Amino acid sequence: MENKKEVLVIIPARGGSKGIPRKNIRKFGGHPLIAYSIAAGLQSDMVTRVIVSTDDAEIAEVAKKYGAEVPFMRPAELAQDETLDLPVFQHGLMWLDENQDYQPDIVVQLRPTNPLRSIDMVDHAVKLLLENEDADSVRGVIPSGRNPYKMWKFGTDNNISPILEFDGVDEPYNSPRQVLPKTYWQTGQIDAIRPETILEKNSMTGDTILGLELDENYAVDIDKPADWNMAEIKLMHSELDFIRPFQGLLLPEKIDLIVLDFDGVLTDNRVEVDQDGKESVIAHRGDGMGIALLKKVGYKIIILSTETNLVVSARAKKLGIPVHQGISDKGKALSNLLSKKGIDPKNVIYVGNDVNDLGCFEIAGCAVAVADAHSEALSKADLILNEFGGYGAVRELCDMILKQNSGGINES
Repeated sequence: MENKKEVLVIIPARGGSKGIPRKNIRKFGGHPLIAYSIAAGLQSDMVTRVIVSTDDAEIAEVAKKYGAEVPFMRPAELAQDETLDLPVFQHGLMWLDENQDYQPDIVVQLRPTNPLRSIDMVDHAVKLLLENEDADSVRGVIPSGRNPYKMWKFGTDNNISPILEFDGVDEPYNSPRQVLPKTYWQTGQIDAIRPETILEKNSMTGDTILGLELDENYAVDIDKPADWNMAEIKLMHSELDFIRPFQGLLLPEKIDLIVLDFDGVLTDNRVEVDQDGKESVIAHRGDGMGIALLKKVGYKIIILSTETNLVVSARAKKLGIPVHQGISDKGKALSNLLSKKGIDPKNVIYVGNDVNDLGCFEIAGCAVAVADAHSEALSKADLILNEFGGYGAVRELCDMILKQNSGGINES
């Protein structure tokens, strides 16, 4: 792009958090919460730099792992409960100017507490500001859930009065909503601001603010534990297309063994039983292809199953991988297997879907859960796949491994 503008994302993420302790790096859908905002910046076509402003060394390390820059540490006095956004952004811009001679054309704020964003949200905000030279900022908004013209405030002696009045309509609080102005709520998901608005006008918005109407289905604001739970349910079970961090970042650098549960991982966890008691399951051909691709370049894969069933043996034979079945204590069995083969647990990936996999989750360097796993398995997993068991989850993982670890295969 000719004369491409410098678009800087700043993600504010202080270490202190009282509502949800350490929330910026707490696992949300398998990744630290802050990773979603970093991904939104990195996956934008318009953004040229992504920086995290933090006072916390652990947050800084996590941010760098997910691809953000942390060129400075935020002073403690700018990381208090009452600290506003403005001095944080002024500090960041002045530090970059003084230490790197860097002056962006546009600054984008992506708050970690608003992790769900559509694929094109950031680019739309930046383009809107670039196309309107007289505007100071762009703010993401959605239609208000409740119309403020019908809201009240208390005075003395329990008297109440309307918050807003509307010229041309008497008693708007008694009027149908159709005759009242349409109002909007700022979601906190995206702000695009001109640097001079922050540095010269001492404002995060300025005087001329453009609204970018967003899809309200993406709007979440995580402040309390209940907010977290609702947002994670939306992330895991919505059909909306969210920006997500690259899952491969959670994989071990060196992978010596990949261990797969059978039921609910290589199948959809259902079984058909005929009148003679013969069982059959449905497998995903894509999973088989992914396993074949991993084997071709040298990865070692096994199946570890609680069930003792001919169908498990038959599928393992078809895939050409060893199977250990009839295991009552899978954690103990995995520990013994790794000890016997001299494999470091940190170099092991285990894929499961239910509570009987938790023992293996504690041992493996990377515990992976399919998207439709039991809630307890999801809560203990290091990585949660986007696909369901039996519907391509194993193929998804195989593709991640091939992309992330090409050249890092143990051939011994």
